[in-house]
Order: sequence, then C-alpha cells, then structure tokens
Amino acid sequence: METMSTASPVDFERYGDYTVKASRGPDGSFERPLYRFRSPLVGDPGRYHLYVSLACPWAHRVVIVRSFLGLEDAVSLSVVDPLRDGRGWAFREGDGHGPDPVNGFALLREAYEATEPGYDGHVSVPVLWDRVTGTIASNHFPSLTLDLAAAFGRDDLYPPPLRAAIDELNDHIYATVNNGVYRCGFATTQYAYDEALAVLWESLESLERRLADNGPYLLGPTLTEADLRLWVTLVRFDSVYATHFKCGRRRLVELPSLWRYTCHLYSHPAFGGTTDLGQIKRHYFGTHPTLNPTRIIPSGPVLDWPPVTSPLVSAP
Repeated sequence: METMSTASPVDFERYGDYTVKASRGPDGSFERPLYRFRSPLVGDPGRYHLYVSLACPWAHRVVIVRSFLGLEDAVSLSVVDPLRDGRGWAFREGDGHGPDPVNGFALLREAYEATEPGYDGHVSVPVLWDRVTGTIASNHFPSLTLDLAAAFGRDDLYPPPLRAAIDELNDHIYATVNNGVYRCGFATTQYAYDEALAVLWESLESLERRLADNGPYLLGPTLTEADLRLWVTLVRFDSVYATHFKCGRRRLVELPSLWRYTCHLYSHPAFGGTTDLGQIKRHYFGTHPTLNPTRIIPSGPVLDWPPVTSPLVSAP
C-alpha cells in the first residue's frame, strides 16, 4: 500500500454531514489522503467496471487509458454527477452522467461500504469495481492506469526501456504539478501557499524548457504515461486552477511549448474526446464552498481548442 500522507489527519472540506478527509502539515499545507484498495487485476473482459467523475483528473487519467488502449468493450464505465452534495459522489441522471448500471447504487459510498462494512475513509474516484467479487478492485489512483494496462497485456504508454525515466517523471509531476495545484488551492496559510506556488511554477517553467528543447513529448518522440499524467492537469489549468486554486501567476496559453503540447494531445480522441470542461468547471466551482461560497460558475475563459471527435460512451 502506498502512503500518500504522513501528516496529521484533519477535515479540510465539509459538505453537510459529509467530510473529505485529508491531512495538514503544521504549516497549513495540504496533504492527500490514503487510497487503500488495490488488488491484483486480471485481463478478463467484462469483469471490471469503472466508476468515474469526468471532473476529477485522477479519474480522467483512467478514462483516457481505457480509450487510448481500446478497452471500452472490455471495461465498462459510468459517470457520477460532478456536483457533490452532503452525501458525496452520487449517481444522478444528467448531461453526461447517469444512474449506476451495475449495482444500482445511489451513492458511490455504497461501493466502499459493500467492500468494507463500516468504511470510514475517504470516498474517491476512480473506482474499479470487480463484478466477480462484488467489491472494489482498486481505488489506488497512483497505479490504476498502469495496473489496468498490465492486466490486459498493454505497455503502449509504459514501454520497458523507458520505465525508469517514466517513473522519475511521474514522481516529479505528481509532487509538483498534479498535487501542486491542490497544495496551492487548499493551503490555509500564506507561507504554505507561497511555497506551493513557487514549486508549481518552477516545475511548469522547467517543463516548458524541456518540451521546447526535446519535444514533442516529455521523453522526446514517444508518448508515455508521464505525458498522460501531466496533461490532465494542464487541460484544467486556465479554466479552473489559475483562478479557483490561485495558481495563475501566468496563464498556460502564455507558455508556448506547454500550450502547443496541450492542444496537440487534446486533438487526439482519447484525450480531447474524453474531456468535459463543463463538468470540470461545475465540479470545482460548485462543490468547494470554502473557496467559492457563491457557487457561481464562470463563463470563461474562451480557449481555442483544436477540433476533436469524441468516442466517449457510457457502457452498461
């Protein structure tokens, strides 16, 4: 089991009687909670079902891999409502999301309680559900894309000769960018925010130089898992993180290599075709009351995304 936090557990966001559990360092810094379900996976088509939010970057990563590797018929998928109420992630009929077609759960929490009666931990997406055992196979977002691809014998995004370099990049991207924007947004002291913002922008500017010198991808000519992990944060950056999480020292569109890279990947159906900026903005601006008490969802910014054909279909 991978430990995501070593700080003291506290509640950082409350919605009625529902609390998202995380940790804080003594300086007011945000630390991500534990994701404790991870079972060995098998490449058995039809066995697994993904519960995701298209708003969540960790869940979006798995949706992209499912599409990129052509696993739509092997692993079914359903989407929760991007707006969380006091009970957490819920299955509701709406534009781009709907009821749970596998178990008929009304709330994602029910999947956790079916797996571990009395479960009191963090209820998160993505969740990979095992139809055979009737339990969660994995909610371990750090490894789920790699575990799922390996189960079906696919190493397209994680080729053996590049794995050491990919792993090194993944660790850096997670600490400084993926989680870095959250460390800015949920910091509760000026010191913690300033420190997190400095780390984030040092990393973004380094990645800008890397792509300018050695693109088109992070490891030159080969698209890898590291690109996938970086991209899910970049595609949300100007629309959400720059303002909502106070990360906008500069806009992503002002970093030419990173912006060109983001648009290039967006044009691929597995990337842009699984991206729903409407759900992304509804979730962030509509369900973080401490950051946006009015719940007003901004209409902009207008970004010049390239055309893409969407292959995303929710499967029973």
